[in-house]
Amino acid sequence: MPNEPAVKNLDSMEDVWDAFQSDLNEVEVQIHKHLHSHAPLINTVAGHILNSGGKRIRPLLLILGARMYGYIEKDFLLLGSLIEFIHTATLLHDDVLDEADIRRGQKTARRIWGNQASILVGDYLYSQAMALIATFHNHGINEVLADACRKMAEGEVLQLCANSQPDLTEAAYLKIVEYKTATLVAASCKVGGIIAGASLEEQAALYRFGLHLGMAFQLADDRLDYAADRSRLGKSLGQDIRQGMITLPLLHLLQTCSTLERTWLTEKILSHSVDDHDLQAILVLMKKLGSLAYATVRAREYVEAAALELEGFPDSTAKRSLAIVSCYMVNRDQ
Repeated sequence: MPNEPAVKNLDSMEDVWDAFQSDLNEVEVQIHKHLHSHAPLINTVAGHILNSGGKRIRPLLLILGARMYGYIEKDFLLLGSLIEFIHTATLLHDDVLDEADIRRGQKTARRIWGNQASILVGDYLYSQAMALIATFHNHGINEVLADACRKMAEGEVLQLCANSQPDLTEAAYLKIVEYKTATLVAASCKVGGIIAGASLEEQAALYRFGLHLGMAFQLADDRLDYAADRSRLGKSLGQDIRQGMITLPLLHLLQTCSTLERTWLTEKILSHSVDDHDLQAILVLMKKLGSLAYATVRAREYVEAAALELEGFPDSTAKRSLAIVSCYMVNRDQ
């Protein structure tokens, strides 16, 4: 495996963004180049969310997976834009399913153009992504991204069935997280390795790294829904429970609170009647019983598992960057 000629000193996520800014800029170019439907509404709706401040974490992971092998070509950066298309499609569909009004601090596409437009534009982005992925004529890439899309769809259905189910188990919830969120993160890492010529064993390690990372990302997000600075979060706190979504902090609370408190919580969840006063009472309970801390601990466990998958790779700027991204996943505040 070739090493990079020089290993840069990196201390923060800002350093990582700076080190790979050129690659990320090319991803942006590719995003806008391939968003060219003959239906103007598609370009408008997709542009609304693609230009709304997303951090491009998945394209970055793809870049790091390839650069870890000293891969210097730029052709693969198209794949970064297509993975972002897939991710954006899931966001458009999620906002319809969740009846969300705000994402990243602005009105959702469904709120502006309606549910039908959001669903159809999401479908277009999926289709455009898969059509362009096929032009690489690489079975490994086709397989891992098609599998990710299938699992994400399954995860959405699993979550739909789990909504407003206070008896949901942690294992069942983690399976939803794996399918809905972690599989695309894992696929992004693996595709970087595939395009750079990594061995099957190395590809598998990158996939496992990404899977653990995706789990950590979502569990950290679960905590932020109850504990973030509202202005930085870009949406109201407690949106998950208001929509009947049972996430890890709430699962922990349901398992550790008193019988009387569980009865009250269950009633609120089933009736979708959580108001601001109820939310404050729930937050007090979560802090008292350690539910938010539990979610943080579980997220960090996944980050530690991800770090183990990197041990077999030689030192490089990209490898160090992957470690920094891992820490960022659980320490971010938005």
